[in-house]
This record gives sequence, structure tokens and C-alpha cells, in this order.
Amino acid sequence: MLPERTPLPYAARISTADVARSGLNLGFPTVIGDEVWWEEDRPAQNGRRTLVHRAADGRRREILPAPWDARTRVHEYGGRSHLVVPELGVVFAEHSDQRLYLLSDGTPRAITEEGDCRYADLSWAGGRIFGVQERHHDDGKVERAVVAVSLDGSVSVIASGSDFYAYPTVSPDGEHVAYVCWNHPRMPWAGTELRVTRIDDGSSWTVKGGQAESVLAPAWKDDRTLYLVSDWSGWWNIYQIGLFGTSPRALYPAEEEFAGPLWQLGGRPFVVLGADRLGVLHGQGNLRLGVLDVESGVLTDLDVPYDGFYPELSADGRMLVGLGYGWDVPRSVVRVDTVTGRVEGLRRDIAELPDVACLPRPSEVMIDHRVPAYLYAPIDATGPSPFVVFAHGGPTGHVTTELSLARAFFTTRGIGVLDVNYGGSTGYGRAYREKLRGQWGVVDVDDVIAAAEWLAFSGHADPARIAIRGGSAGGWTVLAACAASDVFAGGVSIAGVTSLGPLLEATHDFESRYADWLAGPDGQRREPLARVGEIDCPVLLLQGQNDPVVPPSQAETFVAALTARGVPCTYLAFESEGHGFRRLETKTAALAAELSFYLQIFG
Repeated sequence: MLPERTPLPYAARISTADVARSGLNLGFPTVIGDEVWWEEDRPAQNGRRTLVHRAADGRRREILPAPWDARTRVHEYGGRSHLVVPELGVVFAEHSDQRLYLLSDGTPRAITEEGDCRYADLSWAGGRIFGVQERHHDDGKVERAVVAVSLDGSVSVIASGSDFYAYPTVSPDGEHVAYVCWNHPRMPWAGTELRVTRIDDGSSWTVKGGQAESVLAPAWKDDRTLYLVSDWSGWWNIYQIGLFGTSPRALYPAEEEFAGPLWQLGGRPFVVLGADRLGVLHGQGNLRLGVLDVESGVLTDLDVPYDGFYPELSADGRMLVGLGYGWDVPRSVVRVDTVTGRVEGLRRDIAELPDVACLPRPSEVMIDHRVPAYLYAPIDATGPSPFVVFAHGGPTGHVTTELSLARAFFTTRGIGVLDVNYGGSTGYGRAYREKLRGQWGVVDVDDVIAAAEWLAFSGHADPARIAIRGGSAGGWTVLAACAASDVFAGGVSIAGVTSLGPLLEATHDFESRYADWLAGPDGQRREPLARVGEIDCPVLLLQGQNDPVVPPSQAETFVAALTARGVPCTYLAFESEGHGFRRLETKTAALAAELSFYLQIFG
């Protein structure tokens, strides 16, 4: 049965400006005592990223003025760009030159020298900054290491030799550094090792992990014991293990995820609260916030008004901060007293939230009893409606029920949204995310086509008015699905992958072997460019001209092939944009173009 819907006045609809201005992209909160710091974007200031401080008295102020831009480019996807150093200030990575700077009072002071080094995943111990260093050479070679940086700029290498590093964490006594590392062709959700290096002599050993086990987020319980996340059971669960690799103990074995995929560095899926207590995230799909008693194994969910949290937690004593969200609550910096249960929302991604009547409430559905998805019915429609199937990027990622004004922009105009966690998505265990291994362009395509057919069969959608959209890897799925089926009236690809060969030659080091794992030996036969002759529906392609992940040539070659066949195709390239749009004017123009496209193909 279709839900009842109330017609919405035109003036109440979400505008392109509403959506573009909402993208503060709050991230990576830090709590020390009664003070909290976090990062947020400035779409109206060329998309730069700034730092915000909330003092003990509740006053909030931006501490990094324009044109400073706190963004690290390690792995190109970056991550946490700042580190709070008590009594000294804030260390951050500046986007323009990737050097580390110290912000105390006044103008930031450079710490590291000019060069081709980038830094991320920073921590403070023993008067030095520990982190991941990424060095780019003139011949294109990239080297990474765990390093310690003194405030005078001198750099000491702690660990090197692996292709990738994450989570460098110093033991309480300052004698050891624990970290996660892995090598090509694996990605961090496929196989990693937890290693420890003794600082005084450089000796190193493996504590946990391997080629078929994803180990993440080491944290010290004491000088000789570590907490970690591992998926050796098939799910990312939390374990306790001795420094020299004694048998790990599962703290709460469950068919739930206690972490997410490591696309960005510096996030923490769990934190140590002291006295054998951990602040944890867990669940399938949305991750709930709870407190785990290590000794008893009792996990108690905290009573918070949020559907889920991002794996970017910070704690100081019993106080915890994180990023919460709900279908009607924008992404928010949240502080929780884990003893009293007091919850404070400190900052929201959207300052002025529209009336809740404008927001679509998600319905969790299961396509063909196997593919989880979230249905957002259009607000002002009374029967079968036009719909857009959303294919997320990654593809090793997943969608949640976080409030999205972009979705509301469409649903307030009578266009429904079905957000699909197709096979290969995270949040549902290792077996589900490995369904895409060697099957990119098959499993994901079958699942989004099944989703569109379900929409029509269930009566939610007008079968003649179903479109599909996706970005990055989701763009590949969009174009491949348009080639494989006539169920879609059109497709929107945002920085989408169209051809494997050129991608492998031009993309960045972090993902340079990823497509091999996804597509397998015959993947080029399934790529959208190889199947362009099977696409007959209109296509819109949106692209940043400075994209280091999916270069513009991917879209340009595909557009030329479609145009040669006379297939309706629109291509918009945005200057000074990378992989994902940051500028206010770009977001506004891209969304307006996408709406215009749907209105044309839906009639």
C-alpha cells in the first residue's frame, strides 16, 4: 500500500541554494576536558576547510581564517587534517602545500619543510607529532612511512617498507608504536596487518592480521595490551590482544560491524573511556553508539536522539564526542557524558532546518530478499511516481539514513528516491562486501536493475519514469546498468568510471590496483565504454576538471562515443573542482542541471 501524501506548497520546497549551503561537512571532532574542536567546510569560500573551537563556556569561533585551508591529501581522499596539542595550539595540514603548520595565536607557523610530502593521521606523544607521511617523487613513485615530527621540523622514520600505513598510536609508556599496514594489490578492507615497532631500537613484529583479514584501529589498553577491530570472523568485531600476539579475545562477538571501510585516515570507530570501558559503534547499516564493558562483555546502547554515527569518535575520560545523524536530524557534532547520559548537540551541518514536512522519512526495504535499500517516497504525489535509483560510490561503501537535503530537493518535487546498498556494500559483513570481487559491473548492475523493477512492481514508481544516478564507482554502475537494461529512462554519472585501462594508467596510487580486484581479468568487456553501443537512453555526465581519482578524460571519451551514435548526452565540466564538488556555485549548478535532466526525461 502506498503511503498517504500531502501536497506541498511550492514555496516550501527545498531549493538548490538550500542544498548547496548545507554542506558544512562537519568532521573529526576532538574533545579535551570541556573544550571541543572540529573541521567544517566553507562552500561559499571556494570550498576551503576550516577549524572550529568550542570553549568551555560554550562560545564557538572559527580559529583558522581565510584563505587557510586545513585539508590533507594523503591517499587523495585525505581525512583528519588537524591535531590538538594541549597548551601549544593546533597542528594542521595546509591544502595548498601540504606542509604541517602550528596555529597558536595569530598567523600559523610552518613546521615541516617545503617539498612533496603530505601528512595525516596525527597524534601527539613525548613532545613529537606521530603520523603517516606520504612522499611523492618526480618519477611518480609514492612512498609512505610512519614518522615522528619535532616542532623544529626534524623528521624521524619509525616504520617503512610497506605501501600503506594507518592509525600510528604510541603506547602509554612511550616505548612502542602500534599501526596498521598493507601492500598492493590489497585494499585495507581486504587484508591488513597490525604491527608494533619499538621506538628505541626500531625492532618490529606483527601482532594480528594478514592477507585475508582486515585489522583496523589499534588502541592501547595499557603498556602491554591492545584493543583492535578485526573481521576474521566475517564481521568487524572488537578484540583484546597482548603486545606480542597472544590469543585474541573477542569482547562482543556479533554479526554486526564495529567499524567501516578505511577510505579516510584519522577516524576512530571506538574509543577508550578508561576503567575497562569502550565507547563503540555497532550495527548493520546505521551504526549505533554504545558503551562496552570489557570485563563483563555487556554492551549498552546510549539513549541519544540520532539514528547513527560516523566512525569518527574522540574521548577524554568519560566524555565522548562524535558525529551523529538522523533522517530528520542533520549531521551534528555531539557530546555525550557516558556516565550521566547527558547529550548535547554542539553544531549542525544545516543551521536552519526546513519544516519536517519537507523531509522524506526512509522506509527500509529488502529487494528480492537480498539487497538492502532505503525508500524515500515523494511528498507531493498520490500514485505511481517518477523515481531515481541512487547507486553509491566506493563501491566499497554504503548509504545510511542520514538527512540529505539533496534527496529532499527531489522528493519535494514529486520525484522519489531509492538508495541501494547493492552487493559489495559495507555494513553487512565481509561475505556481502566481497560479492563484488571480480564481479564489478555484474552484481552491482543486477542489484540496481532489480531495485528498479521492484519499484515498478510494487506500485511505487511509474515504470516509464525511473532514472538512475551515481558518483565515482556509482557512475560506472549507472552507465553499465543503462547498457544492460531498458528499465531506466536515463542516467546521471558524476565523476563516473567509464574505462578500466585509462583509469589504471592515470588514477592515484591508493586505488591503482583496486579495479583489478573489482573487475577481474575480463572486466574490460563489462566496462561502460565497451558497452556504449548498447546505451539508448539520455545521459548526463558531471565532472570536475581537476579530479585526481577519475580524470576528466574518462567522461570526455564516453561523451564522444555517445555523441557519435546520436544518443542524447549532456556533459558539464567544472573548473577547479576535484573528486566531489566543494564550491557553492558548482553545487548549485550541478543540482539544477540534474533536476532539469529529470524533468526532460520524465516529461
